[in-house]
Amino acid sequence: MSALRCICLLLVAGLSAFRQPDPPKPSAEQVLTAIARRHKIPGLQVVYTRQQQVQSLQAGVLKQGQPAPVGPSSVFQAASLSKPVFAYIVLRLVDRDLLDLDIPLGRYLELQSSGNRRVTEQITARMVLHHTSGLPNWAENAAGPRWNQNVLKLKFTPDSCWHYSGAGYSYLQQVVETITDKSLQELAEEEVFKPLGMSQSSFGWENRFEQQHCTGHDSQGQPTRVRKFREPSAAFSLLTTAHDYSLFLQALAAGQGLKPATHALLLTATGPARHCGRLRSPAAEHITWGLGVGLQESSRGQAFWHWGDNGDFKNLFMVFPATGESIVLLTNSANGLLAAPEILELFMGSDSYWALTWLQEQ
Repeated sequence: MSALRCICLLLVAGLSAFRQPDPPKPSAEQVLTAIARRHKIPGLQVVYTRQQQVQSLQAGVLKQGQPAPVGPSSVFQAASLSKPVFAYIVLRLVDRDLLDLDIPLGRYLELQSSGNRRVTEQITARMVLHHTSGLPNWAENAAGPRWNQNVLKLKFTPDSCWHYSGAGYSYLQQVVETITDKSLQELAEEEVFKPLGMSQSSFGWENRFEQQHCTGHDSQGQPTRVRKFREPSAAFSLLTTAHDYSLFLQALAAGQGLKPATHALLLTATGPARHCGRLRSPAAEHITWGLGVGLQESSRGQAFWHWGDNGDFKNLFMVFPATGESIVLLTNSANGLLAAPEILELFMGSDSYWALTWLQEQ
């Protein structure tokens, strides 16, 4: 070996000895915190499940400007993630022959208004859960004191097209409470919360949440007025944690508490979720609706999903039954869904998340 070659080898060896080690890869929690800061999201929870492995992470604070951190027991407004829980209750009642999906709802609950009677004779529980009832989202402010007394006015012909409707869920809630002679909260405790161990969940405000509830925030990260929903709403008032909601999703994916045929019906597509009267969009061709949940296809197979939006709380879940994967994202921010693409990719990797594209088009 030549002297020059020996010298070169020694130099290379020496440089290798002094080379700095690669920096440690940031943890999922660190990445999650960075995503939250980038989107001005004060606080969030994520629970990712694959088969029997559960990863639960939190980031940020309950309220901007205050030190109390978001923990696993911190309570968020679930917003429209309330709807799949209520849909599950409805399907359990269907399995016990207390409600028929295809009988006009007016036959279960008489209304004083003749106009309302004409509407309710045309819509069914199946249409409400499919969002094809023809009712508007809300006839008036959903957070107002009369949200459950709205006059029912059809915006579209029932069962003619897809149109998201909180008002439909409000009316179906009244039907369910009438035929069972129980409040929504009582039904949720009996049918969902207690059987599934969801100890930090309620459809109405409870004093036990005082020290652990999140405050909502606007798009600039500023705290908003705290709303304590005293009147339970099937459409938007659920208070919960990502841990509790993940328990519900595991039960829903497995069909726990439902007859096999009913569970299959829950995940049966009805057709593209194209809003009535709107032009077709690329994403809408990939989104359909089951009984209370959205559906989409991807490389992992069919997913069921839903989003929540109370303005200052925005949330999302997505479940892939074929791979045993699910993710729940709860945020106390108007910007919550802006972080969803990065968070799904962080935990689940790249895929065709058509639901996120569809939400951006709404």
